[in-house]
Amino acid sequence: MRHHGITLVIAGAILAAGCDSPATTESRHASLAASSSKTVHGIVASATGDGHAELPTGFGIMSFAFGVNQHVSGRALGEFRQTRSRNGLLVDFVGVATCVTVDAEHHRAWIGGVVTENNSTDPNFQTAIHQVGRDIWFRVVDNGEGNDAAADRSTVFGFTGAGGFTTSAQYCAGQPWAAGDANTFPVVDGNIQVRE
Repeated sequence: MRHHGITLVIAGAILAAGCDSPATTESRHASLAASSSKTVHGIVASATGDGHAELPTGFGIMSFAFGVNQHVSGRALGEFRQTRSRNGLLVDFVGVATCVTVDAEHHRAWIGGVVTENNSTDPNFQTAIHQVGRDIWFRVVDNGEGNDAAADRSTVFGFTGAGGFTTSAQYCAGQPWAAGDANTFPVVDGNIQVRE
């Protein structure tokens, strides 16, 4: 079940996470996988995904969608969105990517950018560090495909000061990853793909 509608235009493709049928979602994932497996001139890594991740008990479900390409120049292109409910209030951010780094061995990606929309109603997410133009970041892991694979995982968004980082560029370069996948949350439907 999809909780919040998400529509993003990413690298020429539309990611829509609304009230999709399973067939539509499966078709979109197949299309994303096919497009990201193509050799595209200048693209050296990519991270894509959409679906829902289960937050700790009492914090509900987070909806997410993202698609980011890293070009040979080091430039990142793409967009991302997360929505969730917190104490009955909305936390909803859209951002544009400015950096992405990939650990191909562990299938991890760190994505950073700037806030382009803050639709949150939770006052804890309406402070100075949450405004349009401010840095925002998250990380994901792609644990593979199939019934025997562990769930893919994602963090919620981080902002200036989180984890000791001031900027998205610092976050992408620092590639923080806590032992035991701490502070990442399992994808309960949908998919994440990290490619290099």
